[in-house]
Amino acid sequence: MPLEAYMEACNTYYYATRDPLGSAGDFTTAPEISQMFGEMVGAALADCWARAGKPSDAIYAELGPGRGTLASDAARVMRSAGFEGGVHMVENSPVLRDAQREAVPEAIHHETIADLPDGPLLLVANEFFDALPIRQLANGIERRVMVMAGGLAFDRDGAITEVSPAREEAGAGIAKKLEKNGGVAIVIDYGHAETAPGDTLQAVRRHKFTPVLADPGEQDLTSHVDFEALAKAANNVSVTQVVTQGDWLRRLGIEARAEALVSANPDKRDDVRVALYRLTAPDQMGDLFKVMAIHSPDWPVPAGFA
Repeated sequence: MPLEAYMEACNTYYYATRDPLGSAGDFTTAPEISQMFGEMVGAALADCWARAGKPSDAIYAELGPGRGTLASDAARVMRSAGFEGGVHMVENSPVLRDAQREAVPEAIHHETIADLPDGPLLLVANEFFDALPIRQLANGIERRVMVMAGGLAFDRDGAITEVSPAREEAGAGIAKKLEKNGGVAIVIDYGHAETAPGDTLQAVRRHKFTPVLADPGEQDLTSHVDFEALAKAANNVSVTQVVTQGDWLRRLGIEARAEALVSANPDKRDDVRVALYRLTAPDQMGDLFKVMAIHSPDWPVPAGFA
């Protein structure tokens, strides 16, 4: 079968049958590292909403919200700024939906981006696009997964290029909503700012990289997000430059927030500083992860992209 179909089948089963996050799971995302991450996202969205005139019908929306940690932290900051809109989540995993209801009891769930209600969007997609299926072309021919010698193998090797119709469809879906209703979407993921060749497919299990065709449906399959291709898919709306997560968080004031947390909780000093390092340092998540905003042309550019 094509790699695209294989990846979609594996990840659909994987996410539907477990909570993959945390030390007992397979990987940890930025919102689980520290509340500071969600607070910075919430501050950026609240600021953008305020500069857009504080529309009362705006909603917070999140794609692939994990355990709901990011939504909880972001919404808390947004509420303190006067935002009263609903919290909407696009999530298909019944296991993760239960966790999200624990974190944000008022959350309303949807199957697809198109199902989100009309109204200005304050949307965030953190580590959502990386798990959407990709196609790989080896010397221009689509790569497939086949059974060989009792296991799985690729049917061909060669110079690899990657494309993702699923990501482009999701990007176009966000843009369509923003064009119709106004608002802003912040995309945070690991990947590259410009389209480039290369094999970036990877598998993670128990916080370690594993062979990508081992144990189908039992490990997380992802690849690096092509932000240039994603930006092209978001036509008819505005797209910011791509910046690193470290730069973006520092511009939003995460270092000052860290100092405030340390002042209020001196016994947590080491924990806060380790979290800050993990989120912003170039050799941690700071440079690998990129941030881009998609916004309605009549909405302001979110903070952190100057």
